[in-house]
Amino acid sequence: MEQKKKTNKKFVIIISVLVGIGILYGGYKIIHSFSHETTDDAQVEANMNPVIPRVEGYIKKVYVSDNETVKKGDTLFVIEDQDYRVRLEEARAGLAAAESQLAVARASIGSYQANAAASGSQVQSARGNIETAKTKLWRATNDYERYKNLYENHSITAQQYEQAQAAREEAEQQLKILQSQQKASSSQHSAAISQTEISEKQVTVAEANVQSAQANLDAALLNVGYTVVTAPIDGQLSAVDLQPGQFVRPGQSLFYLVNTNKKWVVANFKETQLNEMRIGQKVSIEVDAYPGEDFEGEVTAFSPATGARFSLLPPDNATGNFVKTVQRLPVKIDFTSNNDTEKLSRLRSGMNVLVDVHLK
Repeated sequence: MEQKKKTNKKFVIIISVLVGIGILYGGYKIIHSFSHETTDDAQVEANMNPVIPRVEGYIKKVYVSDNETVKKGDTLFVIEDQDYRVRLEEARAGLAAAESQLAVARASIGSYQANAAASGSQVQSARGNIETAKTKLWRATNDYERYKNLYENHSITAQQYEQAQAAREEAEQQLKILQSQQKASSSQHSAAISQTEISEKQVTVAEANVQSAQANLDAALLNVGYTVVTAPIDGQLSAVDLQPGQFVRPGQSLFYLVNTNKKWVVANFKETQLNEMRIGQKVSIEVDAYPGEDFEGEVTAFSPATGARFSLLPPDNATGNFVKTVQRLPVKIDFTSNNDTEKLSRLRSGMNVLVDVHLK
């Protein structure tokens, strides 16, 4: 009977201790909740850059392997470039031809400009000669009228009268010849000016052709350069499912390059937990993969909308079958400089964490 009493006493003590621990733990949680907000709906995040070729072709050589760490500028793989080098040579030949055409057009315009200047001088000279011929014709006509009156009055001989008449007719013919020459010179000058204008337009077209050929050459050079795919940042590669001889296309995502130098945490808090949360508050972070190791963070941003709003099919509360559900809002938490660099390097994107925001 005494043994039974001792057993009951031990049982009571154990129960009392457990109840006391539960009460203390519950009290701690209640007090803790007054100045902290926690959630286990949180993951480590990092930028994952897809490796995408800019030109199509067959893989010539792959220089990296799965999960390899690379530096910015390291060659990842190379695409066969023979076709692109042929196009590059074609572009160079096209540029040379366009530049030759431009040189010919510029030389032609110089020749036509000289012809226009020469024909213009001829027109000016013809105008002066015509004025002189008009003066001679006026004088010959006056002489003829005087000699005609004198001949009718029998004051001069017939020979003198005929000489005056011949001089007038010669002056008239000389004026007609000079006027014809002026008309021909004017036509030549107009034609030279028109040809000069046409040549100027040809030069403009040739210059545009040179620019187009230069653009084609630049594009060909870029395409040759794009056959060598390099790492845009420092980081670690995902699985590299790529083999020599494989055909790739522009815009095709082949594998990922994860930026290991910058990590953060995205914690999805219930909307009822956000009342006292502010940017700049300290955050304690525990990573499931490394229990017992604490990390320090800081609240840096709140999402502009709840996670449901960014889903493929966001909820429509106006459908008539509405059921109120507590929403979660993504909160960005950056790791502070107080963390151990070596420990941070072990974190991987997607790892689950427990975050504790210090409200006060």
